[in-house]
Amino acid sequence: MPVTKPSKAPGLSDKIISSLRNSYSMDAADRATHNAVTNTDLQSLALNREALRNLDNHFSHRITTKGITHQHQSGRCWIFAALNTLRPKVIRECGLDDFEFSAPYLQFWDKLERANLYLESIIQMRDADYLDREWETLHHTLEDGGWWNFVSSLISKYGLVPKSVMPETHASTHSDTLNHVFGRLVRSRAANILKVAEKNSDPSHLQTLKQNALHEVYRFLVINFGEPPTQFQWRYKNTQNKKSTNKSPLEIQTLTPLESFTPKSFFDRFVGSSLDDYLCLYNDPKNKLNHHYYFKNSTNIAGAKPMDFVNIDMASMKKIAIASIQAGEPLWFAVNMSFDQSTKHGIMHDDLFDYESLFGLDLSISKADRARFHFAASNHAMTLIGVDLDSNKKPRKWLVENSWGKDKGNDGLWTIHDSWFDEHVYTIITHRKHIPKNILSHFLKKPTPLPAWYPGAQGVH
Repeated sequence: MPVTKPSKAPGLSDKIISSLRNSYSMDAADRATHNAVTNTDLQSLALNREALRNLDNHFSHRITTKGITHQHQSGRCWIFAALNTLRPKVIRECGLDDFEFSAPYLQFWDKLERANLYLESIIQMRDADYLDREWETLHHTLEDGGWWNFVSSLISKYGLVPKSVMPETHASTHSDTLNHVFGRLVRSRAANILKVAEKNSDPSHLQTLKQNALHEVYRFLVINFGEPPTQFQWRYKNTQNKKSTNKSPLEIQTLTPLESFTPKSFFDRFVGSSLDDYLCLYNDPKNKLNHHYYFKNSTNIAGAKPMDFVNIDMASMKKIAIASIQAGEPLWFAVNMSFDQSTKHGIMHDDLFDYESLFGLDLSISKADRARFHFAASNHAMTLIGVDLDSNKKPRKWLVENSWGKDKGNDGLWTIHDSWFDEHVYTIITHRKHIPKNILSHFLKKPTPLPAWYPGAQGVH
């Protein structure tokens, strides 16, 4: 057996290490920095107070919202961001004080669909090498992350229900252990399918094994989430609600009649718009602008449309986002939340943490190079609900509704400075009516595939 030759790349020789030691001597400034950073949180030291000055919560255009949702310890931001774009219409048209759709309802069906997609992919790829890259990315199917098309496909197939009809459970809000057991269950059944396929590759027999596995998955999900309703009753307090004018402490409420719904009829009644009319626009400097792309295998439902988008310049993206906000329509959007954002202050500012001054280093790296070196991609979805325009109609800052509860940010809201938007916003979802015809035309062209391991292709959490 041949012996693998050592790499010819130069290593850290004694000479190089000696040079490094001899070239540096800690001065008083570095000593002070050393004492500070070894005793204090780096973000606290690097927080740029100038970025917090003159920060106000005023926006020239702001969509009225009520209540802040909470995804808790789960990777469901893509679900919550979508539901948060849809619920303001229900609140406004029904005159509600607050309202939430059930995230666990969609989470249940998402898990079941992912199990089916994964097992079906295992059957189709049963002869693949386990070190094959397509095989490796397949296993991300069972994770929490997703895109707009994931949730729109779920809603189109299964509809929606109010949170009161299918409320949160511990498993839905703390998904780590749930995902661990779920992943073990599905992979265990996949391993069995492959063992059987080695002796009997009859497709119908493998499909039977898959169906048997899905029965087990369904039972597991019901135990953790409860069974999704096929029909339910719901009513709400009317906007004409008035308190009794007499001296009685009794409050007289005007309620709508108790009605029966299916999840799909509830969606049709209270949302109604076709989710197919909502399109994805992307800003990726590494790819050709004004071009139609799609991420391979970027779906949670077998046979569903993958995540596709037209790549556009940031100026165009902002104009479209402004048009949607001015029309009173929130936007699902995806960002890289790992750069210069403060959960404590509810702000995203590209100079929020000044590590360069703290360490005396130039840390600049472009958005394109961050993608090239796999240093950044979209990793979190939220809802865009406001913009502050200056006298020239240019955006100064943006208002964001997050799904991390009221205790984080500014009562659950974040302010994005426009320069941060340029650097760390990747995707917006908006109705086609807000997209110029020249950009819409690109969606009619055959999309170019990007591999499943492309930076950000696995979706947001």
